[in-house]
Amino acid sequence: MKTTLHAKLLQTLAPWRNAPAWHIAFSGGLDSTVLLHLLASTEQLPRLNAIHVHHGLQAAADAWPSHCQSICDRLGVPLRVMRVQVQPGASLERAAREARYQAFAEVLGAGEVLLTGQHRDDQAETLLFRLLRGAGVRGLAAMPLHRDLAGGHLVRPLLDVSRAELQAYAHEHQLAWIEDPSNADPRFARNYLRHRVFPLLTERWPQAVSSFARTAEQLSEAQGLLDELAQMDLHAADQPSSFPWLPLPSLALAPLRELSDARQRNALRHWLTPLTRLPDSDHWASWYSLRDAKPDAQPLWRLADGELHRCAERIWWVPAAWSDFSDAPVSWPQPQNPLELTGNGRLEFVGKPPEGPLEIRYRQGGEIVEVPGRGRRDLKRLLNEGGLPRFMRGRLPLLYQGAQLLAVPSLAGLWPDATGDWQLHWMPQTCDQGLS
Repeated sequence: MKTTLHAKLLQTLAPWRNAPAWHIAFSGGLDSTVLLHLLASTEQLPRLNAIHVHHGLQAAADAWPSHCQSICDRLGVPLRVMRVQVQPGASLERAAREARYQAFAEVLGAGEVLLTGQHRDDQAETLLFRLLRGAGVRGLAAMPLHRDLAGGHLVRPLLDVSRAELQAYAHEHQLAWIEDPSNADPRFARNYLRHRVFPLLTERWPQAVSSFARTAEQLSEAQGLLDELAQMDLHAADQPSSFPWLPLPSLALAPLRELSDARQRNALRHWLTPLTRLPDSDHWASWYSLRDAKPDAQPLWRLADGELHRCAERIWWVPAAWSDFSDAPVSWPQPQNPLELTGNGRLEFVGKPPEGPLEIRYRQGGEIVEVPGRGRRDLKRLLNEGGLPRFMRGRLPLLYQGAQLLAVPSLAGLWPDATGDWQLHWMPQTCDQGLS
């Protein structure tokens, strides 16, 4: 048994044999215990250690770290125990998973690998669970063998191994493992599938688990092709904006309009995936409303983690964290130094700043600015002429000295000092800063 399972495992892990370190997510359960035992007895592997995440959700879990420590001591593998706080929410399973992977991300170094013990039966349960929730191709592809995680890699090397194979190995080698009492609670959806649904399915169709896992693999391949198509379509829409200083993801709308509705959705799903949780099928009507709005409209589409805005013939992603912004005036007592604006980036002078007390204020309406060669101009009209996206206009920091508006930053042609002794530069916070 060890020879077959061991060879299969090492073949799966071959692409990561040169990683700086391998970390095993060690719950103490059957799958991670077998995975740890297999790798601990293998020579010439990357540096190996185990991580046990203690959620503190049940009294029985308090004994698990010591059990994991005894197993690791016996196998000569270092163990790190991490205690996490699980945030309350609608789904305890999801909250615990998020807390667990956040802990893993803190440990994982650049290029290092986190190994988890999900197996073929877990994959089949994931597929059926997501099918019942109405997932699309990406969701039905279930758990990938590999994905990036915090500068390293998350790898699931047992996805082609059944629970029965792991149990047979554990009994053969007299391994002891933890049985989590919560795994028997049918109130949790996955437990209900595992203990109530799958026994009926496999009684009638003995190959059901293997068939589901094979379907997930085929759907993963189909999703890969959809991703390639999305990258091709997004390449045409990834045109530079008129505002290179504005560090937000954006796309030209015209190339997207030329695609079928299905290809538009596919391209946008691919583009939005690293930015926000994706909407379900019923909410895509908001995309069509945004896309088809009149040219002078300012439509937006609210998503879980931000908003998609359309300005002229361009769409912009604005993260939800950008709402943490105050338009209260800010004094600038030392203009020779950059000024950090809470939730709104940074301001600095290029050249010698003007003398006297300075203050940053935000638009109230009716502002007049002196433009070299053009005289006094209405700021609203200038912003309309320049096409600055509406969602940025309220965030535009205006430099005042007393009641006089001295400067509007980052917009070519609006520098008030005709001699060119100084300019005011604004660097808005990046999308990454907003997401963090």
